[in-house]
Amino acid sequence: MKKNSSVFHWGDSSLEMLPSRALLLPQTNELLICDIHLGKGEYFQQNGIPLTNNSDEQNLLRIKNIVKKYNPHKLIILGDLFHSKYSISDPLRSKVENLSESLNIKIELIVGNHDIGCKVKNITFLNFKKSSNFLFSHEPIGNFDNNILNICGHYHPKTFLKNAKDKLYFKCFAMDEKNKILYLPAFGDLTGGYPCKSSFRKWAIISEKEILEI
Repeated sequence: MKKNSSVFHWGDSSLEMLPSRALLLPQTNELLICDIHLGKGEYFQQNGIPLTNNSDEQNLLRIKNIVKKYNPHKLIILGDLFHSKYSISDPLRSKVENLSESLNIKIELIVGNHDIGCKVKNITFLNFKKSSNFLFSHEPIGNFDNNILNICGHYHPKTFLKNAKDKLYFKCFAMDEKNKILYLPAFGDLTGGYPCKSSFRKWAIISEKEILEI
């Protein structure tokens, strides 16, 4: 296994899990990310919690960097691009609406629960999408025939490594093989996480350059 990615096979298709918290589908040249939660800093500030909003700039920069590095045909966001419709400032709206043109790429958003009521231009909004033998959604749908893998976000999976004294948590990709669901790690820097079920197959994101199957 390469340290800078991990390749997972589903039927005749391959999926490349990247430590940048993105999933690359080489056959269709699609790049998938999820749970960015832009505007989360502003949302907390509006509610009296002094949280920095610098994470929006960092998240947008990371999106630009991975698109430039892998040059995908399409960027698909599996929900929760925004944290709330009430926290989309005019500068943030402008930056998001200019992404498609500045990166010369088509962007599709599978609408997540936090995206409800959010309206921006130059991004295609979808409830779900089927591509090849994959089904893209925000929350898991599952229970399709054996040839379909449901790829989704929402869960913010994390796992841990431990020794006798320490326990370290990492964002991860998580595969529910029983229900044929692959959960992507949350892309946003201000997102928390939920421990995976022990039955899940897991790939921990150790650093920006290393991913490791647990």
